[in-house]
Amino acid sequence: GYVDDFPTVQGVTVDELEALMHQGSVTLVDVRPKKERDISTIPGAISSEELEANLERYRGTQVVAYCTIGYRSGIYAKELQAKGLEVLNLEGSILAWTHAGNPLVNAQGPTTKLHVYGKRWNLAAEGYEAVW
Repeated sequence: GYVDDFPTVQGVTVDELEALMHQGSVTLVDVRPKKERDISTIPGAISSEELEANLERYRGTQVVAYCTIGYRSGIYAKELQAKGLEVLNLEGSILAWTHAGNPLVNAQGPTTKLHVYGKRWNLAAEGYEAVW
């Protein structure tokens, strides 16, 4: 599988992420480009640009990276590890998050829209609207 491309990066499941979020010690990073993040993000997530502009603020927190399915975030997590951050990759990323029935938000508030790569990658869960 694609995880062979970043063997040093540990994965975290949606359930494990939810537990970490309840503890309040997580920095959730959406590594997707702005046009994808504008459709929706996991509540509380920051952009990779925001993380990198404030690296020292987030050093010492548990960083969890995600993208659409987990490949781009795995590569990004590997880069962050090289900078000395503790990083986990959300397994299945935003798709797994929605398949667990969890909420998404955008600038207008809660949303059921989800950016996917295209029709072939339309793996959106029931109740969510795929956009590409």
